[in-house]
Amino acid sequence: EFCSSLAGVMLLEVFLVLGTVIIYFLLSKKKEETLPFQKGWWGKGQKPDTEEDITIWPFKVETTEEELSDLFRRLDQARFTEPLENSCFHYGTNSVYLRKIVSYWKNQFNWKKQVEVLNKYPQFKIKIQGIDIHFVHVKPPCLPEGQSAKPLLMVHGWPGSFYEFYKIIPLLTDPASHGLSDEHIFEVICPSIPGYGFSEAPHKKGFNSISAASIFYELMLRLGFNEFYAQGGDWGWLICTNLAQIAPNHMKGLHLNLASVTNMGFIHLLSILLGRYLPGLFGFRDEDVRRMFPFLKKGLYRILLESGYAHIQATKPDTVGCGLNDSPVGLAAYILEKFSTWTDLEFRHLEDGGLERKFNLDDLLTNIMIYWVSGCIVSSMRFYKENLQKGIGTQKHERLTVQVPTGIASFPNEVMHTPQAWAQKKYTNIVSFHFMPRGGHFAALEEPELLAEDILQFVGKVEKEQLWRKK
Repeated sequence: EFCSSLAGVMLLEVFLVLGTVIIYFLLSKKKEETLPFQKGWWGKGQKPDTEEDITIWPFKVETTEEELSDLFRRLDQARFTEPLENSCFHYGTNSVYLRKIVSYWKNQFNWKKQVEVLNKYPQFKIKIQGIDIHFVHVKPPCLPEGQSAKPLLMVHGWPGSFYEFYKIIPLLTDPASHGLSDEHIFEVICPSIPGYGFSEAPHKKGFNSISAASIFYELMLRLGFNEFYAQGGDWGWLICTNLAQIAPNHMKGLHLNLASVTNMGFIHLLSILLGRYLPGLFGFRDEDVRRMFPFLKKGLYRILLESGYAHIQATKPDTVGCGLNDSPVGLAAYILEKFSTWTDLEFRHLEDGGLERKFNLDDLLTNIMIYWVSGCIVSSMRFYKENLQKGIGTQKHERLTVQVPTGIASFPNEVMHTPQAWAQKKYTNIVSFHFMPRGGHFAALEEPELLAEDILQFVGKVEKEQLWRKK
């Protein structure tokens, strides 16, 4: 009798524990957790007691003759290393091709003309949390009767810049003139991440993606946008994701051309092992299988082969940064390698890294010049240390889901593919997920039309069904 009553008590305890677990999960699912807004201060020295000046002032890119003559002196004095025979881009930027780039840079590239291109869109600066934030702000040239422009925040990554968006901006602010539907027209805001381009670098340690998201949130509110859309790839993916976690009630929709999942669970691992053989079980589509498997080759080896830079930048960015900040040729070699490999991995087999197949040298050199004239390469690389030094999967934002309506444009030549089945665990409200027909990592610069069309159709869905109101 004692045994049976003990068994009864144990059974009751098991039910109580199970019941508690079930209730906990049901209740915790209901509670939408957000990320706290970070009110940091990143200026030099002690934070002043006075209120921050919220003036917005116009900005233009300008370069002095001294800066240009210094650049040309350095280009003239460049030392090159002979590449290995038939090494193409397998060892990094091939210096035979690099000589051609430098020759073009010295003799044909017209920076003054490119400065005019950079200044064709209105640019501004504003002080937020102690540092000057640079941003491009383009309003539509004309709005049809009764229509208002939708604010769209677009965030770049590394080693890109706000210039990546120059080809897509007109497609979004004036879609009708470019053969696109003008049902939705945008007012585009492209800030430079602090420490990139013409945004001041943080002077304190610890400036990570949440800090950047908090600054951009403050920027949007100061510009008078209470509700807005956000778009990003590379670091822009993480900054916009964090912004959706900080201010879900202010973000109408989140559009990404890279969606990485850093918190891997048991199901993820199982899908890596078995997904090739049982794709349906894990929600994989044929295209997922094609892009992901064999996983050793297309996953693990690829990460190891292509992430050396990230390891350096996440540990000792200033060391390698010293060399890049001192040598324009070194800077070009370092950045151009990414524009080759991340646009198409197959480009490693080509002498010229395939760089001019998808981009022109003027665009590539303009992006490099933004890094050179602003002297921002070191501060841009530090962003890796600030985001990764605590370890992948350890931070609160990595465990939090995103409830904001999400659209994902999955480009085939992105270095790592994230299937929708994985993305859905993080982004619980995916309203559009498209396998793009072509293109790689720098989508806005490489395939502006494809990306613009995807953004337009995504926003169309969100607006038509008023999805942001159903949060």
